[in-house]
Amino acid sequence: MKPTDKVDDLLTKAGAQWRASQPSAPEPDLDRITSAQRKRRWLVPTLAAASVAAIATAALIVLPDRTEPAVAPPPSAPKVMQGEPRSVQPTAAQPGADGLLVRDGDKVEINGQIVAVPGKDPVFCPDVIRTLPGYPPGKEPPPYCGDDQSVKLIGLDLAKLSEPKLTQGVRSGFGHVVGTWRAKTITVEEQAAYRKLPGSEPAEQMSCPPPAGGWQSRPSNLDSKPVQDFLTSKADVISGQRVSYPAGHSRKAPVVFSVGVAKGDLAAFRKALETVYKGNLCVFRGKISLAENTQITEALSTLMGERKDLSIFHGGGSRGDEGLVPVHLLVFDDKAKAALTPLGLEKLDITPSVRPIR
Repeated sequence: MKPTDKVDDLLTKAGAQWRASQPSAPEPDLDRITSAQRKRRWLVPTLAAASVAAIATAALIVLPDRTEPAVAPPPSAPKVMQGEPRSVQPTAAQPGADGLLVRDGDKVEINGQIVAVPGKDPVFCPDVIRTLPGYPPGKEPPPYCGDDQSVKLIGLDLAKLSEPKLTQGVRSGFGHVVGTWRAKTITVEEQAAYRKLPGSEPAEQMSCPPPAGGWQSRPSNLDSKPVQDFLTSKADVISGQRVSYPAGHSRKAPVVFSVGVAKGDLAAFRKALETVYKGNLCVFRGKISLAENTQITEALSTLMGERKDLSIFHGGGSRGDEGLVPVHLLVFDDKAKAALTPLGLEKLDITPSVRPIR
């Protein structure tokens, strides 16, 4: 399955429909929107040729972003003293596959948007589109959530939703719910305002401690052919790459090229790279090489196309220093575990919307 970006076609069609059907608002085909693509922010825009090819092959298969209510920022990552090697710390988003497993009768929690269509039970819809462009105020279509993406909520109090909204008779808002899971239904036991789960996004931090005297402003030849040729030849070794800005984005602020190494000796790799690369450099230990990441992402793409019942919203690409392959899905149950196990659960960064409470 090859992901495609149909957002432009969708918006063009939606705009034409709206102009032709005034004063009524057109209703876009939201199923088509769910095939939109976006880039993961951690990947470097200026990579070597092999890296670009690998990332293009491992293009994220995603649903569109949705705007979430403002929340307090997560606690800052612990500081690393100069010279101390940085290790990847487990977070609430990565307790291990078995720690994410949900079965009937388990106590679970959800955070996010809730949609209530008249005459039906309200549903939790983690990737519903909150705002669509191209509609004048008051003409927006109501939020929609397909059965494969939603979880029915029994006993929910709509009056307790954060940011409540009524759109063409459909009520929506945000909330945090705790309850008992059974057959894609949560019987609500506790309800509160939406809150961000810790570890749901990787912390923006450097993968290496600063050198003596700190990072300096130095020219970089990252885009040069010798550097690109070197990185091209190391696709089976490199774990991930990014450009970091430890002192902000001002004109003379230092820029650091960070590259992960999944195989081999870090010092030897750094020495070889420094023969062609000139600039601030951070070399850290990764886990999944770009070549292996590409293979896993291609298999995941095929699985997403063949198994809609798994409710995988998006997956592929690389996340964090280890270079794990992100997989975002509705719930990690026995069915999802059986389907994802052949890809290597230890190589996946699994983030379910329905999370167990142990």
